Amino acid sequence: MPSVSHLPNLLSLFRIALIPLLMYYLTDPGPSAGVWAFWIFFVASWTDYFDGYIARLQGRTSTLGKLLDPLADKLLMTAALIMLLSLDRFPRVPAWLVVLLIGREIAVTGLRGIAAGAGVIVEAEALGKYKTLCQIFAVHSLILHYTYWHINFHLTGMYFLWLSVVFSLWSGVDYHLKVIRQLSAGRSASHNGQDRQAQQDQQDQQDQQDQQDRQDGQDRDTARTNGRDATVSH
Repeated sequence: MPSVSHLPNLLSLFRIALIPLLMYYLTDPGPSAGVWAFWIFFVASWTDYFDGYIARLQGRTSTLGKLLDPLADKLLMTAALIMLLSLDRFPRVPAWLVVLLIGREIAVTGLRGIAAGAGVIVEAEALGKYKTLCQIFAVHSLILHYTYWHINFHLTGMYFLWLSVVFSLWSGVDYHLKVIRQLSAGRSASHNGQDRQAQQDQQDQQDQQDQQDRQDGQDRDTARTNGRDATVSH
């Protein structure tokens, strides 16, 4: 039975609980609110690392954890990107980039559900990990936005955001192709299996018919032999 008190699950729930606080600070375009939002997102991002690390260390996974971990990740990232769009700061984050990133996540999540229903599991590739890492760097920098220590954090964030878009689309297309190939291979194997079963059934029926014919022939030969013997005896 899934346990909410399992530490990785608690970390995932804590990450979800931080989202309203992050959204609150991202309603203020000022530098101080941005610093607070930066640290909240920083802590939330590290809980994502530690819940997976602890689960692997303990060798324990749960159905609830498999739901909570990716759900918390997507809620956190989606909330941060949408709130960045609403901030009254210049320059702004291009809305169409955010639409591409969120749309990709929805498409891949939907396809993953279809694939799982068909018994197809595609392991996470390095491209997906690069995408996530670039998104984390991008959101941290875009939250800060302003120039600190001679670093333009908005420009830095946009650089990583563009990289995350490239990796997102690349990994999304790659994932779709792999799932489609595996689903097609599964259907072909199923059809081949059905054809082989039909051929086997037909062969079994033919063997039974041949055996019945032989048995009938033997019965007729026996009947004729018995008839001749009866005639001779008379």
